[in-house]
Formats: sequence, C-alpha cells, structure tokens
Amino acid sequence: MKYISDLSQAVPLFKCLGSEMRIAILELLAEKGPMQMSVIAESLGITPGSLSLHIKQLAECGLIHIRFDSGKHGLQRICSIVDEKILVDFERAVNSRNVYETEIGVGLYSDYEVFPTCGISTNDHLIGIEDDPKYFSSPERIDAGILWFTTGYVEYIIPNYLEENQEPVELLISFEIASEAPGIREDWPSDIQFTVNGIPACVWTSPGDFGKNPGIYTPQWWDPNWNQYGLLKFLSIHETGTYIDGVQVSDVTLKDLNIGAGSNIKLRLSVSETSIHKGGLTIYGRSFGNYPQDIKVRMQYRVV
Repeated sequence: MKYISDLSQAVPLFKCLGSEMRIAILELLAEKGPMQMSVIAESLGITPGSLSLHIKQLAECGLIHIRFDSGKHGLQRICSIVDEKILVDFERAVNSRNVYETEIGVGLYSDYEVFPTCGISTNDHLIGIEDDPKYFSSPERIDAGILWFTTGYVEYIIPNYLEENQEPVELLISFEIASEAPGIREDWPSDIQFTVNGIPACVWTSPGDFGKNPGIYTPQWWDPNWNQYGLLKFLSIHETGTYIDGVQVSDVTLKDLNIGAGSNIKLRLSVSETSIHKGGLTIYGRSFGNYPQDIKVRMQYRVV
C-alpha cells in the first residue's frame, strides 16, 4: 500500500492518474498480474510506442515496476503493479510539521527468541543455515534483507529524538510482513502481535505466506518455492487508539506507552505459542519483497 501524507509531494502521482489509458493499464495489471508490454498493448488496442510513454510515467511515479526477462525474441519487459492500494491521509497531510522520521534495518533487532522454521538472509546469501536460531546472533544480521520464524519474537529499539518541550502525537510504523509457512501457502493465517514498550498494542492476522509471483525486489538467486513478498502494513498509535491501515484495532493510546523525552521505545513483533493461528512471521527489508523499504518510523509531536 502506498501511503501519502504530504499532498505537495503527491502532485506528480495525481497527474499521472489523470489519464483514462493509464488507469486502464493499472486495471489490466491488477486483474491479470505481471504482463509483457507487447501483450498489454495488444489487449488495450494501442501501439507499443504509445504504451511506452504511459508505462514510463507510471514507473516514474512508482506505480508499476518493470523487469527484464530473456525470451525467444530477446529481452522482454514485464510490468507489474507495485501497490494494490493507495491511502491518502488528509488529516496528517495538512498537519505534517513537527515530525521526525527514521528507518531501521530488519536485522537491527536488539533482542530475539525464534523457533523453526526460521532463517535470516542478506540480499546475496543465507546467513548460516535454515532452521537454526543461533544464526540470528550473527554479526552479518546488520545486512539482513529478510528474516522469518514460526513462533517467537524480534524486538527493535526505535530512536527517540523527542526534547523536553515536546510530546508525542502519533507514532506511525510501516513494514512489509507476511506469514511463514513451509514453502509457500497463500492461505496460511498467522496472528502477529505488535507490542510497544511492553504493552500489547494489537494483533493483526496475516492471511498467508505469498509467492504466486516473484517479489519485485526479491533476488533472482532466491528459491522460487520460498516466500517472495508480503503486505505493506501501517501501524499507527496516537491519542485516540491503535490503528492498522487507518482502521482502529484497539484502545491502546500513546499515553499508555509512556513515551517522552529520554524514554525507550521498543517495538516487538511476535507470534505466540498460544495464538489461534500460529502461522509464523516473515519480515521483508528493502532488498526483498515488493517494497523498497525496511522498517520505517514517523513520530509526530507537539511543542508544549
């Protein structure tokens, strides 16, 4: 999901969507999945040259991804949608001052306890071997692009840059996640719990461990029978409660988390042995999956 909280930066995106033909291209890709450009042109009844202009604009706005595959007639350009949903947050878009942002690598956890199936990998090789939790302590984890486990947790320390005269208004965290199944299973629910500063904020049920198509950024050496991509989720905790993708999921507020200047902010993602759906957890970084990001954090605050 593409999240827009700055309307001025979204102007090129809105202009790009102001075309019936580009909308038709997106609708076709949403229905059919990744397609060769020649097939798109034929399906829409336009020339390859005309299509190229539209594809170029869609790619520049980050709406589609283009990859090259070898075919009988040379390199073929394959187009696919990057984001299936676009969320425009007007409330935060008009109140975007007094914020700080940071990004945390998926391997930069401060604590963990994981159980097989499990593993961790950089963008060019597995760290250690599969299903052996001890490799989660490897120094190579700093370069990790993906990690997965069936039950257990990983915990991250979120930088706290608040000053004494500032108090938090909203903590927004985004990440690409999915379940963890043996192999790939589109229907493999998993109850993933998000805990902040020891307070269980909410549980979100991942629908599956996805792999029907290759992940846009997943390396080519990665086994095609392993998890390929996840869903981009937005966890928001502010003064009225906790939200996932803009929908309230619990009554836990920022006040409950005791966040202030100099305090710790610890984020834990876990799957419990007592969960109804023990379907594991996969966390994707910028070099895997469909989104070029690690764990993004945005703190909005007010001056008091």
